[in-house]
Amino acid sequence: MRKSKLGRSDLSVSEYCLGTMTYGSQTDEADAHRQLDMAWDAGINFLDAAEMYPVNPVTLETAGRTEEIIGRWLASRKPADAVVATKITGEGSAAVPDGAPISGARMRDAVEASLARLQTDCIDIYQLHWPNRGSYHFRKSWGFDPSGQNRADTVAHMREILTVAQELIAAGKIRHVALSNESAWGTAMWLRLAEEDGLPRVLTIQNEYSLLCRYFDLDLAELCVNEDIPLLAYTPLASGLLTGKYAGNVTPDGSRRSRNADLGGRITGRVFEAVSGYLAIANEHGIDPVHMAINWTLTRPAPTLPIVGATTSKQLAHLLKGVDVRITPEMRAAIDQMNRAMPMVF
Repeated sequence: MRKSKLGRSDLSVSEYCLGTMTYGSQTDEADAHRQLDMAWDAGINFLDAAEMYPVNPVTLETAGRTEEIIGRWLASRKPADAVVATKITGEGSAAVPDGAPISGARMRDAVEASLARLQTDCIDIYQLHWPNRGSYHFRKSWGFDPSGQNRADTVAHMREILTVAQELIAAGKIRHVALSNESAWGTAMWLRLAEEDGLPRVLTIQNEYSLLCRYFDLDLAELCVNEDIPLLAYTPLASGLLTGKYAGNVTPDGSRRSRNADLGGRITGRVFEAVSGYLAIANEHGIDPVHMAINWTLTRPAPTLPIVGATTSKQLAHLLKGVDVRITPEMRAAIDQMNRAMPMVF
């Protein structure tokens, strides 16, 4: 597994990041630890979590369980160069009492709680799960309306959060602050305020990105190239759609779709036609569709690392067989042609 420096930091991370959002719900602790061992043995040293995990469903009662499972693994294995990222939950989440928004005070408390659950002294990358002002992510793009935003309030909030991040970095509790489910304008404003006020610069952005979801490709990609902001691409398999297991509109027992019928709004009238096209490309080039979908993200113009996750260790083992697969120019051309034919399917 190749490793490289992450953005403008001194963190050396694997080109795959291990996602953990099912640990404690669909994935029990024994299998979660098995997956963490497998990933570590494969050279993955980069882990991503969140205070609201596990998902499917997200509840106040289970929030933090994923971090606890990871914490027990970290405490027992003591991996020397592990890079751990986690997130503070955004406004309106069922994982936070009253769906409280992100604030400086809540950030201080949330960091302390995550540190305790993860059994570590310092969180390498601390991400804002989504902005208080809302976003077009999570299938909200079709009705996205920023006209109600208050710029002054947003800027004041950003300054507050970066100031608290600076305090937490100085105290040795986090190393870097980062974003998730952000826009180009939002990311640019975080960067501008950091530069103007001498505050911490955001390190990464974690947004959904896959063959089926390519909002990132335009303004955000340009920003990330020019500002050295790596994309941590979550759901590169489009919640399992790109594996082919839901082809024909089926719902396998125990799958994510058995708990979430429309896969968070990803099941649309055109999605299976698009999936069929990408499966055909993989078949034509003799490559597993899982390996094609994940490794395609590594070919993008902007620096991109896929967050790979699995419900079971068997699924993770299959996924890891593709770490050395590379996408040929012919495959990229076919993928680009498919995207032109079937863009924005959800």
